[in-house]
Formats: sequence, structure tokens, C-alpha cells
Amino acid sequence: MTYGRTSLPKLILVLGALGISLWGCGGDSDGTTSAGGDGGGPAAGASTSSSSGSGSGSVSAGTTGSTSSSTGSDGASTSGAGGDGGGGGPAAGASTSSAGGGASTSSAGGGASTSGAGGGEPITCPSTALRAGDTNKTITVGGSNRSYVLHVPAAYDGSKPVPLVVDLHPLGGSGPSERSGSPYPAQTDPEGVIMAFPSGLAGPSGGAWNVGPCCVKNTDDVAFVKAMVAQIQETACIDPKRIYAVGFSMGGGMSHYLACHAADTFAAVAPAAFDLLQENIADCKPSRPITVISFRSTGDPIVPYAGGHSAVVSGMPITFLGAKSTLEKWGQINKCTGSPSAEDSKGCSTFSNCEGGVEVALCTKQGGGHDYGNAAVGWPVLKRHTMP
Repeated sequence: MTYGRTSLPKLILVLGALGISLWGCGGDSDGTTSAGGDGGGPAAGASTSSSSGSGSGSVSAGTTGSTSSSTGSDGASTSGAGGDGGGGGPAAGASTSSAGGGASTSSAGGGASTSGAGGGEPITCPSTALRAGDTNKTITVGGSNRSYVLHVPAAYDGSKPVPLVVDLHPLGGSGPSERSGSPYPAQTDPEGVIMAFPSGLAGPSGGAWNVGPCCVKNTDDVAFVKAMVAQIQETACIDPKRIYAVGFSMGGGMSHYLACHAADTFAAVAPAAFDLLQENIADCKPSRPITVISFRSTGDPIVPYAGGHSAVVSGMPITFLGAKSTLEKWGQINKCTGSPSAEDSKGCSTFSNCEGGVEVALCTKQGGGHDYGNAAVGWPVLKRHTMP
């Protein structure tokens, strides 16, 4: 935007008349977390607290801060899941959004960053930026105290909305163990992306997620994850159109489950070493089309590539749909047309003509074992898809 010969005093008056904020985000002092504030508090009945960690700050919801709009374009579409990890660019003509936010404009005397919203509601960044580091957080959901590790990379400065990636641990794991083993921070940290590593409650085989027929009873993990996301939005400048879920093994199963039951929160998911389940596939009715990129190994001894019965968790048998049948099923759910592409150099076969511009991909590793997914392939696919 150009202002011609308008004098600075007149310009300030014009900006004031238009209601443009001159407040900026930033700062580095610590605070306390307050649940249930306006514009993104946890679900009703959820209370929050945080325990000390390495250099994390937080602020009460509703604190004055800078205002930014959600980045990305509605219905961004791409094809070819297995592109180079560094680029991850979509086909020509597809809409994209970078993890660090789009082009920004600063208001006079302020520094508030506003990026292309595609019609979204403005996002108010907390006035105090979280410090880099890992912090153990807790939240009470459904009468249970739940925990997660909040990871803030050094590249995050709180001045503009960034993506949030929820990374879900395998059976017997925990948020801290997933933080140590996940391949995603190496990809997302340079872009200032916030990550959360929640812990499942203990089931017959240790820390687990409730995906219906397995693997821990009497807990609503969808409600927990949604409440956790809402709590993080109170203290970090998160773009609500760019929230993603990834997971390994049982965590991959929870990623599938979130795609089925929380497509109103997550823009895309990347499960690894797990498939859809025969027992609950009829209940998989996402509220909108959603991008799914799955990672599987043909030599997986725990979750067979071809699918089948599993009794790993005592008293909770399940039936895996199989890697290729899971690809086909997600293609049906997302109303994809045509056939998936031939596998590319990364082993990825993709449905690219799907409703809402989403894509469905299966990236296969020949041989291998019960393996994490390739985050260098997964992250570029996830980040170019935003909520409508």
C-alpha cells in the first residue's frame, strides 16, 4: 500500500480512524497460564496449569497483543506427496502457505504483522512471547489430569501466527519419550513451528490412546487433544488454520482417529506404522475432507503391511485394514477421483484429485520394520494444506 504525499500526522489520524492497532507482539517475561479466556480457551470444564520447564513463559488469555490474520488460502490443493523434503512445493497453480507465515505489512509505529487471511478472523498474538525450550504442562479434562510437553523452538518470536504440530507417541510411550525420538522437530524448528507432545493414559500395555476398540478405556482422548490445543493457543501465537497431527505406531492410530473425529481442528495428519481399523471404520466420518499422508514399511512385524488381526494389547483385539486398503478408504472418504499415482522416488502413491483440494498419500518403505515416517517428506505435504 502506498500513502502518496499524505503527511505523517494525517496518516496516523487515518490509521486511527480505521481502527488499525499500533501495538506489537513480543517480549520475554514469564507469566502464568489462565484457562478458558476469550477466543480459544479449553473445552468447558477443562482447567489448566503448568509445571516448571526450560525457559517457557505464558500469559493470561485476553492479554492485549498484536493482531494478525490467519495465513494461507482456502482450499489449497497440491499433488505429489513424495517431493523433495527441502522444497515440498505443490504443482503449478496450487495455493501454498509457508510455516513461518506469509508476506506481512506493518502498521505505522507498531510492528504488528498481518498476513493474508483468505477471509479468516484476525488472530491476536499474546503480548508476551514464549521463550524457547521444553516445558511440562498439565490440563484437567473429564476429571483426569493430563500432561504434555510444549516445545518452543528458538526461531519462534511470537510476532506472527505459526503452525502447531501435535506429535503422538507409540504404545507404552509418553510425551517426553516422543519428544526425544520424533523426527519432526528437525524439520519444523527452523520455521518457528510450535510442537506439543501429549501423554496417553496407562492401559494394559502402558501409555496408550483410546481409538475405540483399543488401547485404553474410559477416556476421551479427542477431547483431551482439543483442550490441549486450546490451552496452547492462549499463550502461543498459533494459526488455527494450520494445526496438524503426526504420530508413530499407536500414535499413528490416534492421528487417523483425529482425522476421523477432529477434522474441525486439524488441517492434515501424517500417521506412521499404523492403519485404519476394521472395527471403527464405519464411525470415521470427518466433518470435511482432510489430507492424510501415511508412512508404512513392508517389513513391519507389528502392524503387517497387508493388514490383519492383532492382539498386542491384552483383551483389546483389533483388525488392521492394511496399508493399501487404508489409502483406498481415505480416498473414498475424501471423495477422490481416478486412481492414485504410481510410487515416486520416495515411495509415495497419491490421490491428488480429491474434494476440497486435499490429497491422500501412502509412502511405502520397502523392507524396513516398525518405523517412524519420513518427516522430510511428511512436513512439506502437511504445511501446504490449511483449514478452509
